[in-house]
Amino acid sequence: MEVAWYQQWANACDDSCRIPKYLALEAHDDEILMIMEDLDSAGFPARKTSVNLDEINACLKWLANFHATFLGEQPQGLWETGTYWHLETRPDELEALDDLELKSKAGLIDKKLNDCHYKTFVHGDAKLTNFCFSRDGCNVAAVDFQYVGAGCGMKDVAYFIGSCLYEDEIESMKEQLLGTYFEELQLAVKSHQAQINYPALEKEWRALFPVAWTDFHRFMKGWSPGHWKINSYSERMARNVIKNLNLDK
Repeated sequence: MEVAWYQQWANACDDSCRIPKYLALEAHDDEILMIMEDLDSAGFPARKTSVNLDEINACLKWLANFHATFLGEQPQGLWETGTYWHLETRPDELEALDDLELKSKAGLIDKKLNDCHYKTFVHGDAKLTNFCFSRDGCNVAAVDFQYVGAGCGMKDVAYFIGSCLYEDEIESMKEQLLGTYFEELQLAVKSHQAQINYPALEKEWRALFPVAWTDFHRFMKGWSPGHWKINSYSERMARNVIKNLNLDK
C-alpha cells in the first residue's frame, strides 16, 4: 500500500503537507527497495519525543492541509479504510476487550465513523514520532504511509493529540487544539477544495471527534489494557459517546 501511495498519490502533497519525495523503486522477487528524499537535508532534521504548543500546532496544520488535499478522493490502490486499528482489522483485540458495554457498541462506533459524509485520506498512523520537524519547530514533514486510506479526518487528529499529551493536558487544551485544526482546515479547504460546504464539514467532523477518540480507546483496551493512554479522560469520553449512541436509537 505504501508503494501505491508514493507512486499514485504522493505528488498531490505540496509544501503545506510536506512528505519525502519519492525518487526511485526497485523490486526483486518479494523485496521492494524505495529510494526517498533525505528529510534531514531538506530542512527537517529534528525528531521530538515531547512538544510545545507551537510544535503541536505545526502538526495540526500539516494534518489539516493533508485532509483538505484529499477530500472526496477514492482510495484507489490504498486501504479502503485507513488506520491500523479500525474494527475490521482487529477482531482479536475486540474479542479480548473486557469492557462489555464498549464491546457491545464497537460496531456502532465503527459504523458512525465509516458512514460520515465528508471523507478524506487519513495518514493512519499520525503519531508524534512520524513527524520530522524543522530546526525552529515551525514546520513539519510526515513519514510512514503504511496505513493511509479513506476515512474521517478526526481519526488522525484524535490519534495525534493522544500521542503527545497526557490526560490533564488533553482535557485543558482540547478545544484550543481543535480550534487550531479547524482554522487551518478552513483555510486549506478554501485553497484546495473551494466547492466543499465547509461549515457542514466542520460540524460533522467536530461531532465525530469523541467518536474517533473512543474508537481508538476501544482498540487500546483490547490490545494493551495497562497502557498509559488508557486514562480517566478517555473513559469519560467513551461513556459519553456510548450514552449518545443509546439516545440515538
